[in-house]
Amino acid sequence: MKHVGRLAFSIAIALLFSAPIASADFESAFRGLGSSSRTSILESIEHLGELNDPRGLGALDALLDKRLRVDDAGRLFIVSEAGDSFVDALTGQPAEPDPESLRTPRINNRVRRALKPVIAQLRLRSPDPEVRLAAAETLRRRPSENAAALIRSVLEDETDGDVRDALVVSLAQIDLAGDDPTQRLAAIETLGRLGDRNLRTQLEAVLTTGPTGSPLEADGEVRAAAKEALARIDRVSFFIDLAGNFFYGLSLASILLLAALGLAITFGLMGVINMAHGEMLMVGAYTTYVTLGLFETHLPGLIDGYILAAIPAAFVVCGFLGMLMERGVIRFLYGRPLETLLATWGISLILIQTVRLVFGAQNVEVANPAWLSGGYEIFRGLVLPWSRIFIVIFAGLTVSAVWFVLQRTPLGLHVRAVTQNREMAANLGIATSRVDMWTFGLGSGIAGLGGVALSQIGNVGPELGQSYIVDSFMVVVLGGVGKLAGTVVAALGLGVVNKFLEPVSGAVLGKIFVLIFLILFIQRRPQGIFALKGRAAEI
Repeated sequence: MKHVGRLAFSIAIALLFSAPIASADFESAFRGLGSSSRTSILESIEHLGELNDPRGLGALDALLDKRLRVDDAGRLFIVSEAGDSFVDALTGQPAEPDPESLRTPRINNRVRRALKPVIAQLRLRSPDPEVRLAAAETLRRRPSENAAALIRSVLEDETDGDVRDALVVSLAQIDLAGDDPTQRLAAIETLGRLGDRNLRTQLEAVLTTGPTGSPLEADGEVRAAAKEALARIDRVSFFIDLAGNFFYGLSLASILLLAALGLAITFGLMGVINMAHGEMLMVGAYTTYVTLGLFETHLPGLIDGYILAAIPAAFVVCGFLGMLMERGVIRFLYGRPLETLLATWGISLILIQTVRLVFGAQNVEVANPAWLSGGYEIFRGLVLPWSRIFIVIFAGLTVSAVWFVLQRTPLGLHVRAVTQNREMAANLGIATSRVDMWTFGLGSGIAGLGGVALSQIGNVGPELGQSYIVDSFMVVVLGGVGKLAGTVVAALGLGVVNKFLEPVSGAVLGKIFVLIFLILFIQRRPQGIFALKGRAAEI
């Protein structure tokens, strides 16, 4: 019993004196943040990181933001963002120091690099999950050995999955750099299981060799585990690249589909090679830009809904231009394809120059609405931008709407009748001239919708449509002239194939391969993937 009593007394004495010692230790490191020596500041930052005392967070934040001040007595103060008030950095109480006696500690990039992980580890106890996630991401990018114990402690209570994942990666990187073989093997297993290609560097470091060619890592089991983890990351990366290429190919196919859908209708109905079709894309994109400007000026509170107004606006503007072009020029050139080609090319040049005069020759930026900014991370390493997801969905809805118009409305019935046999349709009382006008308007309006989509993934310029006119004709010819299903299949095929070829052969060579394939395919099957049916197809 005497020994037990002495032990309890010793523990009580140790606890009694350890608190003042720890407090004095903290205050010493805390005041070091105001030192005129950057080396002393770095030492203080490191010491505060070891102590893991959240009282230092305010001063560290202020030091990083250049809002920390120190007076002649070495006391630290934090100036407000407005610069009109001070608080004592240690107590957090309002203070009124003499401004003439204050100076700002000078820091450099080395100090900033040291500050960020320490600030992050002190924020891991924040009640705000977003703050904890930002801190965990900082530690994932800059793992700090001093934070290992805190991370293990925080992981026991952390409920947010994203925060946990980032902390696990950070802890694995710290353990991998340690001396305990068991922890290093567990860290390698964790990094390999996550499959994050950004972690390859840490694993490759385990397999590096010295000047004599012998491995720097003496433990053969650790080296074998690192090789297996790297192989696993490579397998995961392969499937990530595959999924990413497929998705981006799908979004490219959606753009091609929107660009070619209207052309498929007009070219299939009237056989008109409309070289101004690409400029309908450009006009639709600029209509979106103008709509955004009107919302910014007159409806700033509804700015995130501007694209919902731009969609019908672009369709109406481009549809009207298409009907005007058909009534004013093209109707006089039916049956004369060369003159039609030259005339529509001239119209495209006029539209491009008009846009240059009105908006300038430089590209303009169309900002995404807030709900289309950012993206959805399917898994680490593959983020699907909301703007491209929107384009894929938008293209699907547009195709559905066009199918409904062509299959379930009187206009669609007349269009299909004229497409299959113009003379027979005219003899049955269908006003083929009026059908031509409305069809040209429909095709141009759909191209305008493609311009709305394009404005969400890049800048808008006068030459925008020139990049898609050739690809649009390729889609129409490959799919089958006048066939909606063929246009969809051809656009999907060309878009996905192009995206898979680009990493292997480059963008230009990839297009050459696609063009060669298209030429060979048309030689074998001139009618395209889906042949046109009806008497017109037999002529």
